[in-house]
Amino acid sequence: MRLLLDTQIVLWQLGGARWLTPEATSAIRTAEELRFSVVSFAEIGIKAAVGKLTVPDRFHERVREAGAQTLALASEHGLRIADLPLHHRDPFDRLLISQALCEGLTILTSDLRFAAYGVPLITAVR
Repeated sequence: MRLLLDTQIVLWQLGGARWLTPEATSAIRTAEELRFSVVSFAEIGIKAAVGKLTVPDRFHERVREAGAQTLALASEHGLRIADLPLHHRDPFDRLLISQALCEGLTILTSDLRFAAYGVPLITAVR
């Protein structure tokens, strides 16, 4: 399985804040490809800048050490958003959905609103 990790999943895993479902844990362990989007790095940076969260120490390095490859933002990812209905208004999440649809990735998330887009999904929390 080719897996795209939603932002909060990586933050939870690195911070030990939440337990993932057994299915989610297994998907991470057995993924043939594990991706973390540059969009998520931007989301974390913006939220840190406005005081909504603190970037974990050595965050980028720890994401790489966990085996996740960075997924770049391509022009088709941005343009595909125009075709998405407004089930979800968060621009970062809409970009992740677009990336997953364009790249044929399954998203690991706790946000059940992603399902409305028909993107392959694994629910990450109990």
